[in-house]
Amino acid sequence: MNVATSIPTDITPDGTDYDTVRRVIEMLTEDYREQPSLERLAGRLGQSPTQLQKVFTRWAGLSPKAFLQAVTLDRAKRLLREEDMPLLEASIEVGLSGPGRLHDLFVTHEAMSPGEWKARGGGLTIRYGYHPSPFGTALVMVTDRGLAGLAFADPGEERASFEDMARRWPNAAYIEDSAATTRYAARIFDSDRWSAEEPLRIFLIGSDFQVRVWQALLKVPFGKATTYSRIADEIGQPSASRAVGAAVGRNPISFVVPCHRALGKGGELTGYHWGLTRKRAILGWEAGRA
Repeated sequence: MNVATSIPTDITPDGTDYDTVRRVIEMLTEDYREQPSLERLAGRLGQSPTQLQKVFTRWAGLSPKAFLQAVTLDRAKRLLREEDMPLLEASIEVGLSGPGRLHDLFVTHEAMSPGEWKARGGGLTIRYGYHPSPFGTALVMVTDRGLAGLAFADPGEERASFEDMARRWPNAAYIEDSAATTRYAARIFDSDRWSAEEPLRIFLIGSDFQVRVWQALLKVPFGKATTYSRIADEIGQPSASRAVGAAVGRNPISFVVPCHRALGKGGELTGYHWGLTRKRAILGWEAGRA
């Protein structure tokens, strides 16, 4: 993949901005193993992170971080496919902390439009099924655009779990169809099937604020944790920790969108929609594989 061709060809280079973009592309392409941050790039160029973000995004059509992820992912795929390198070795080779972080890059997502959100699921067909998982019965819900819901239930509470989820999108059409959800369940809970060649597609159904919080959760590395206040900083609303907590609690795709990695300010385990015992179990499961 030649990601450098993302720069629009109908724009005439005009000095400083073009030179900035050219230098950033060179640094990201050559130094991707170091996974340089926006702040580090800006410091090397003598610019502010905000200005660099704006200039690069305007010219390249994606942020420096997204460009870096594209370069990293491209290199990882070639190592896995062409050199048959083991997953852990490929992760280290491309500068990631481990196979869990590499897996996170292979979860791709799409968010519904504000208009679709206001329709409260109207026009959507959601297929669902119940499947065993390491953390109890999993309710898996999918649309033709990808995984839309993942919930958990203790024995005898399967129907209550479904009703809880269905209330989020009351105007959707629901069809019980385990055949349609089986392959998702298998991909999600079997780490041996986390594949660089077949990214898991997820479909985020929520308000703009909720989606931004869930996108921030997707950036938390496998086996690590964050706090509500850090997420608030990440989305540019540092005073909105309480609202962030509410959005984390409304995450419809548990485990995959890792709301379990969000902790209280002092690092304490706080409420989890599917129970603190399950939250502890998921964190322990991840820690054993990180």
